[in-house]
Amino acid sequence: MKTATVRQLRTEFPKVLAWVNSGHEVAITRRRKIVANLTPAGDAPKKKPVVPDFRARLRTIYGDKIVPAEAMAELLADNKGRY
Repeated sequence: MKTATVRQLRTEFPKVLAWVNSGHEVAITRRRKIVANLTPAGDAPKKKPVVPDFRARLRTIYGDKIVPAEAMAELLADNKGRY
């Protein structure tokens, strides 16, 4: 069981939460006495969000087209200062 002080809980909450998410129980202490226990939820999902594959999506839309450097420089020059 890992321990964290109340001060650590306030200042380093993401670190303590990572311990709980990894399956550790964390005892919260104040003046070296345990005042609370944080335990991981048994049925909480631990899935990472699915990130779409943007490169594959662009390939399906545009194929293997390559924009020449001159055309891109011209496009950038036209839009310079626009934003």
